[in-house]
Amino acid sequence: MLIRLLGNDLPAHRGGGQADALRLANVHVGVQRQRDVVSRFPAWAASAEWEFEITSREIDELLDVGGPWVHGRPGARFLYLSWGNVSGDEFHMFRRAKLMFGDVPTAVLRGAHDGAGVLTGSLGLTDAAGDPVCARVRPPAIVWELR
Repeated sequence: MLIRLLGNDLPAHRGGGQADALRLANVHVGVQRQRDVVSRFPAWAASAEWEFEITSREIDELLDVGGPWVHGRPGARFLYLSWGNVSGDEFHMFRRAKLMFGDVPTAVLRGAHDGAGVLTGSLGLTDAAGDPVCARVRPPAIVWELR
């Protein structure tokens, strides 16, 4: 199953003192693959887009997802978007956003499993305080659809 995450409104793209601090700290966001944070975008980018494959299978008429991008136990699977400071090749994580598969509408997840389109999640990457988004991101802060 192909997944695409579309991030907009990155926190340092807005400008101002807080954005300057994020730039100076060289803050980036990426998707977590097992323990590694890959495909990183700077916090001042205009947008961020990730695309990757996960596995999906049906068990007792329920869909389960897996693979190196997926975290959590059955029934509570999720993806991580991780924020951190970049220094050379090193990434020092300081916060994460959790995107739960349980928040994907059943028909949308089923359609992606059946090959009817790409499971696409669109979300803003700045929270109400102007910081990088973190914790569980729930609808309507993320919109899941087939494209």
